[in-house]
Amino acid sequence: MIELSGKSAIVTGGAQGIGAHYARGLAAAGARVSICDTLDPSAVVAEIEAAGGTAIGRIADITRAADMAALASATAEAFGGIDILVNNAAIFGSLRRGSFLDIDSDTWERVLAVNVRGAFEAVKAVVPHMRERKYGKIVNISSTTVSAGAPFLLHYVTSKGAIIAMTRSLARELGPDGIRVNCMAPGLTLSEGVSGNEQYSPQVRANIASGRAISRDQLPQDLVGTLLYLCSEASDFVSGQTINVDGGSQMR
Repeated sequence: MIELSGKSAIVTGGAQGIGAHYARGLAAAGARVSICDTLDPSAVVAEIEAAGGTAIGRIADITRAADMAALASATAEAFGGIDILVNNAAIFGSLRRGSFLDIDSDTWERVLAVNVRGAFEAVKAVVPHMRERKYGKIVNISSTTVSAGAPFLLHYVTSKGAIIAMTRSLARELGPDGIRVNCMAPGLTLSEGVSGNEQYSPQVRANIASGRAISRDQLPQDLVGTLLYLCSEASDFVSGQTINVDGGSQMR
């Protein structure tokens, strides 16, 4: 069992779906967790506390620098510092698949703003606190759609490709400060948003699963172990890396 006792973590987009699984997993490993979302995270906070963990929550928009700065300050004040950032918040489940010619400019801008600038604003807010400790773990979330070159979601795939580039550049820049920056690339995961989306019918998911070495649906809990590794001291000599967590679909 990976041990994160004494560590403090921020999870963006943690009020529901995969982010809530990340928050619960970090708390179960002993971390004190700060959850932000545009939705009210109080239910997840209460669940963590009921299980004996420590958590706080805040409604925040990751694209707003002021919101992220306030979140970082509140987390550092509550927990005495910030050790971990999980950049999970993103737009995906609500997106319609289709030709890039049908993506309007406003939708393109919104996806890039949330999925890329949101991660940028979160990193800017937490790094000064991590530098105080000369240590930190930043875990960004990309997608195997990037390595697959998946069509019909150009705005999403582009945004997740940018996250990998951001991870590599930040790892170089922040390494001297003792801050490790890595990335997870999940495959299609049976989150709340995906399971309720008609675009990802059981037949579509079965076709995707057939291309995996482990031929089944990917579940949110399948991601938690890799996340905990990247947040722990076990990965202290790992930085700038993207780890595919997709049941062996992409092997490159």
